[in-house]
Amino acid sequence: MQLFSQANSYLGVDIGTASIKIVELENYRGQAKLKSFGYADLNTSILSTSTEKSNQLIADYIQNIVKKSRMESNQAIAALPTFSVFTSIISLPPMPKKDLGEAIKWEAKKFIPLPIEDMILDWKILNKKDIQVEESSNISANISKFFKSKKIEEIKQPEEIAKKVADSTETEASSNANEVANFMSGEKSVMGAKNYRILLTAAPKNLVARYLDIFKRTNLHLLSLETEAFALSRALIGNDISSVMIVDIGSNNTDICVIEGGVPILNRGIDAGGSVITKAIMNSMNVNLDRAEQFKRDFGLMSGANRSVPNTIQNALNPMINEIKYVFDLYQRQGNAKIEKIVLAGGSSFLPNLPSYLAQLLNLPVIIGDPWDRIVYPMDLKPVLQEIGPRMAASIGLAMRDI
Repeated sequence: MQLFSQANSYLGVDIGTASIKIVELENYRGQAKLKSFGYADLNTSILSTSTEKSNQLIADYIQNIVKKSRMESNQAIAALPTFSVFTSIISLPPMPKKDLGEAIKWEAKKFIPLPIEDMILDWKILNKKDIQVEESSNISANISKFFKSKKIEEIKQPEEIAKKVADSTETEASSNANEVANFMSGEKSVMGAKNYRILLTAAPKNLVARYLDIFKRTNLHLLSLETEAFALSRALIGNDISSVMIVDIGSNNTDICVIEGGVPILNRGIDAGGSVITKAIMNSMNVNLDRAEQFKRDFGLMSGANRSVPNTIQNALNPMINEIKYVFDLYQRQGNAKIEKIVLAGGSSFLPNLPSYLAQLLNLPVIIGDPWDRIVYPMDLKPVLQEIGPRMAASIGLAMRDI
């Protein structure tokens, strides 16, 4: 859908497990203005296998969306899936800037169950207002630097990486769990100064290589790769500095991230989403996929005549709710600021009565996020945009990155 025709715009490309979403935004007097949008639903997960055929299929979908939506920009920003990226908060004592990068790399070995040489590291100092120091780098710069002298086929394939994960020792796994839970608040070091509180992100090089290959096939210029959590924070939280939990319920996955001071500091994902609910309804009521999907959208969690549907949905939601509680408890046990609200995103967040159900269960305000809230767009499109908003949140946040 073509809306405007001015230049200086960016494409936010969200490659999900069951769909691809693209939003084109332009810089309009310092504000993000909607130019075009489009999406395509997929019959199967094309992220699960990394082959030349699947990469070309993804590239074809992206090209078709861009063409049918009459998008003009070739400047793209994409997101690495949350379940493929390692994140942790680490704490290091004060040291010269030239030594900090090497210390972070050494510390990363404690929680990443893969060889560091197979990862691209990115780090951000969270308490730099208290400690005057320059940040290291960004993942985009590291990607560019690494792949200047490497060919994609030289990068280890996913099955090799998977084997190394399986071979990682129990000690490493234990260290990983400890580090993820290590939400330091800048405690005093033996030197009497505040420690560096650092957000560490690690992405597998083979995953980055795959995204580079996909976008090379689309003829789009990939400006940056970042994690979905940053995109969601940008679209749904903005400049809010309170502690907020975002729950992104997709078709096959649910991603949970805690945003503190505008920065995602805790990310977790589980292999359960809207499709799990649909399949549960299919099995319990002996209906086909389309009928089960209709039941889900019509009844949701509302009490009514057909009580079996809400009961089935509640049971299907239990793994997601348990994970939300786990992340909530993990965050609170470290003495961090209290999570003030939960913001829902993803196509399955529109499940009838879900916000009020979760709010009662978790004793917290729960709302469905509106990623269009910071976007300039024609008001006559508001009904359509509000309907598709939650599923487009990550792509909107990506397109906002350079505006």
